[in-house]
Amino acid sequence: MDIRILFLTRIIRLFCYGFLSVILALYLTETGLSERQIGLLFTLTLAGDAGISLLLTTSADRFGRKRTLLIGALLMLMAGVVFLLTNNIVILIAAAIIGVISPSGNEIGPFLSVEQAGLAQIISAKRRTQVFAWYNLVGSFATATGALAGGWLAQLLQSQGWRALDAYKVVLGGYALGGLVLTILFLSLSPTVEVKESTPAETQRVFGLHRSKSVVMRLSALFALDAFAGGLIVQSMIAYWFHVKFGVESGILGSIFFGANILAGVSALLAVKIADRIGLINTMVFTHIPSNILLMLVPLMPTLPPAIGLLLLRFSISQMDVPTRQSYTVAVVAPDERSAASGITAIARSVGAALSPALTGIFLANSALFNLPFFLSGGLKIIYDLALYRSFITLKPPEE
Repeated sequence: MDIRILFLTRIIRLFCYGFLSVILALYLTETGLSERQIGLLFTLTLAGDAGISLLLTTSADRFGRKRTLLIGALLMLMAGVVFLLTNNIVILIAAAIIGVISPSGNEIGPFLSVEQAGLAQIISAKRRTQVFAWYNLVGSFATATGALAGGWLAQLLQSQGWRALDAYKVVLGGYALGGLVLTILFLSLSPTVEVKESTPAETQRVFGLHRSKSVVMRLSALFALDAFAGGLIVQSMIAYWFHVKFGVESGILGSIFFGANILAGVSALLAVKIADRIGLINTMVFTHIPSNILLMLVPLMPTLPPAIGLLLLRFSISQMDVPTRQSYTVAVVAPDERSAASGITAIARSVGAALSPALTGIFLANSALFNLPFFLSGGLKIIYDLALYRSFITLKPPEE
């Protein structure tokens, strides 16, 4: 039962993230914010997420995974309501720092780390990567469906005479409602998801870690680099790039990212068979490099169809490193370090990602630098891949 609940909460949450991501930058533009302000707001959103997630995930195994998830859901509800009710930049920044809101359509907050720690508690090591792959698949499908629904709902309402700002507010209301539904679902989790065996209380811990500190810190540094590169092209910014360069409307943007996230989800599932043959680290690296080369080619396309084609092709292999990365992280640490390890590496990714949207806002405001985020992102991600391979190819998870 708990596995079903955790999959359902993943689906609802990622639907809401995708639902909001396609129109978020457009909504903030309608409220009067500039590209620079939007980039700054997204940076502070991700920075605030890093701080809140650090606090919650590093104590979740002792404080309680269920209680941690409930707090995250309430913060998501709060952020959605505040973004819906005001366009005051100071209040929005405060809500972005404290609350949980996703500008990228991707996972944010403490949810993924704690949910996966709970799943790893329930399932066997042999099934872990497969379950994580399905967990990512349903998330990608939910994000895709949410992006499709959010984009077309906003366009449909506008075609019926609604102001763009009011249409976008309907989408924001749906996001806030998602936070309420998550709160109700997390209340039904059983104690099975909690840690069964733990090291003695007197064991010296740093951010919830004991024996695995070195491994987790090295992984975190590399994941931060990867996320910094990814933060240069969050989904909301890519949607804005397509809107400005090719004049693409919100409904079409929703369709593009529907297809992109469907392909990303399928790629995550295919990673299981590849990992069974060549290992988790090899799968992470050897599928990630080609996807980043494709990313760098997107802005070189002269017209919309080939640009969309390359973007979709990139997404078809871009997520093979995600379930393998998550599975690897929880495999090489102790059971009572899983929430902390997953949380710290996720927070490192949030910190890395938080630094880059502000740069993208600057680049998009300058016609000479308009395409630069794609090139920087792809190049830095390739550097990350090579460094990850060199550092961890000899550290195998138990099943290997």
